[in-house]
Amino acid sequence: MSLIYLQTLILSLIQGISEFIPVSSSAHLVFFSEIFNGYKSSVLMDASLHLGSLIAIIHYFLRDLINFSNNKKILNLLVIGSLPLIIVGYFFYEYNIYENLRNIEIIAWSTLFFGILLFFSDKVVVSKSFEEDLNLKNIFTIGLVQIIALIPGASRAGIVITGSRFLNFNRYDAAKISFILSIPALLGASILTLKDSFVKEEMISSNIILGIVFSYVFSYLTIKYFLIYTKNFSLNIFVIYRIFLSLILFYFIYF
Repeated sequence: MSLIYLQTLILSLIQGISEFIPVSSSAHLVFFSEIFNGYKSSVLMDASLHLGSLIAIIHYFLRDLINFSNNKKILNLLVIGSLPLIIVGYFFYEYNIYENLRNIEIIAWSTLFFGILLFFSDKVVVSKSFEEDLNLKNIFTIGLVQIIALIPGASRAGIVITGSRFLNFNRYDAAKISFILSIPALLGASILTLKDSFVKEEMISSNIILGIVFSYVFSYLTIKYFLIYTKNFSLNIFVIYRIFLSLILFYFIYF
């Protein structure tokens, strides 16, 4: 396997898993960059990875999405929940704020802090479900919380799950809310990165196609098995992992 295909495989693995579980993709990309001597993926590769995850989430929840299209209340709520991130995210994109925040120190502290917050959110008493209790107040609150995901290291899935758990949704429904709200986020990311790749006149190659395929496979499997996991176990393993990850980053920064 050539180096470029190995890099594509690892990037797809990072994207497919970290997009949907409460860990930070930014932290893992720091390690990836260190391993491959500062390598940074192309804009078109970023677009292909987002596209693969988008196809996976639509495929997995296709039946739910069809049902949502016939249920204007749920559909409107999900749109409202997505708007804060779309609006603020576009502002971050236009003014390059995200890239300016993306340094290892912010990623390390963010990984630690929001990991601890996830721990406390997972201890709340469950009293709400997606089908019965998702309302304007809940979804707008989750939508506002989702903006925090623009801080590198926070993890969009982690932030949405944390916010949903603090609002008393069970783990499964918190994960489901996170997954559904990822569709507009991934769609927006795909469109913006594709636009940038056209400006740079990047060419589609075989590794770009592989990026879409690998990202789709890893994303689909992560969605499927994480939902099963949330029905049976706490989120403590992800808290421990985030703390461990942040300690490694702190070692790189301060020692």
